[in-house]
Order: sequence, then structure tokens, then C-alpha cells
Amino acid sequence: MGPRRQEDGSPRQAEMPFLDHLDELRSRLIHALIALLVGLVLGLVAVMQWDVLGIVQRPIVELLPGENLNFSSPTTPFVLILKLGFIVGLLTAFPYIALQAWRFLAPALYENERKFAIPAISAGTLLFIAGISMAYFLVLPLGLRILLNFFSDQLNPVIMVGEYLTFATRLILAFGLIFELPVVLVFLSLLGIVTPEGLAKYRRHAIVVMAVVSAFLTPADPYTMLAMMVPMMLLYELSVVATRVLRRRRREAARAAEEGSSA
Repeated sequence: MGPRRQEDGSPRQAEMPFLDHLDELRSRLIHALIALLVGLVLGLVAVMQWDVLGIVQRPIVELLPGENLNFSSPTTPFVLILKLGFIVGLLTAFPYIALQAWRFLAPALYENERKFAIPAISAGTLLFIAGISMAYFLVLPLGLRILLNFFSDQLNPVIMVGEYLTFATRLILAFGLIFELPVVLVFLSLLGIVTPEGLAKYRRHAIVVMAVVSAFLTPADPYTMLAMMVPMMLLYELSVVATRVLRRRRREAARAAEEGSSA
């Protein structure tokens, strides 16, 4: 038997044996790890050469009495350099890591579906940047202002730099990953795992899951929860529309192929 053909007549790439899948996975993981290590080196250089810490703490310093974060251990500054270097390295290596993930999953797609690789990676990168930008410039500053305003007449904030970095990076990276939702759902649609009808049918269930995820990834105050949940809902609806458009185009391509073969 020849390779199985899709609706428009183009063949799917031949299935690989299980051991070949493991070798391919190992190869992609090694490439991703190397990219992460290179990104870490670049991140450490960036932290040492530029005021990365100043950029990270900018949303909170204006809300502090002394306009400075604090630390209690002599090793904290050095550990902080490593953490910031890793974060910058991860952001730098993200597009290449996404490319490796796509190359591993691409054999499961049909030939005309693999042409979405560059648009998908580009869209994923732009959405990731949009997510972290929204968190950094909008959600984090306003969220901090709300949180630090509680008992402000009775308590003085003494914010440790390590605790703030954990809080800020978790929130920022969470927004970046959440904005990848359309890319993930569209890819699952290409694999046939989800359908537009299924996404629409289970919309209410998805909203409950979004609420739980928002409560888990944010400080659970109403502002930051809504600031995360509303974009998730909008991105979910965008995913429903995108999967419908994608399926319609696939059907049109299939009809065109059938008409061409019968002519």
C-alpha cells in the first residue's frame, strides 16, 4: 500500500517506526536544549551589560517608599543574575524551541498542512510577545497598585527582590503562554483532535477551566483574574473562528482537487 492520502489527494508523510520517533524526539530535545543554553549565555551577557533588573522592577519601584527592592542574603544578587539570565535566555530561544516542536509534530500532518509552519511560528511568537507586553505594561503595574493599597495607612511594604521576581515573572510568562491558545487549538484542529463544533459545544466548560487557571496563575484578586480571564475568552473565540476558516479552506481544496481529477 502507498502512503495514505488526504481529502485533496496529497499524501501524508509515511509513518515512522516507534524507535525512529524516539530518535527524532531526542534530536529535537537536544537542539532545543542547545538553543536554551545559548540563550542563557546571551541572557547572562545582557544582564551584565544592560540594566535588565531595572526593567523588571520598574512596575513596582514607584510604589515603594524608598524606591528600592530589598534582599536578605549575600548570595541574592548573584542568584538574581542567574535567574534573570535564564528568563532572558528562555525568551530569546523561544522561537527556535517552537520551531523544533513543530518539526517533531509536522510528520503527523498532511503536505498542504505543513505549509502553516512559518505562519504558525510567526503568529505564536507575536502572540507571546503580545501576552508578556500586556502583562508588563498593563496588568502588573495596576495589579501591584491594587495589592499594595490594602492597609497602606497601617503597613509599610518591604518587598524582597527574589519574591518580587518570582511573582512578576510568573505573571508575565503566564500571559505569554496563555496568548498561545489560538496556535495550540488550531494545531490540534489540524491533527483532528478538536473541531469547531466541539470548541463551541464545550465553551461553558472551557470558561470554568479558564477561571480556575486564572485563579491559580494570578494573586487571585478580582482585577488580575479578570485581566487574564477576559483575554483567554477572547482568544478562545478567535480559535473557534480560526478552526472554522481552516476547515472550510481544507474542504474547498478537497473539492478543487476532486474537480481537477475528474476533468
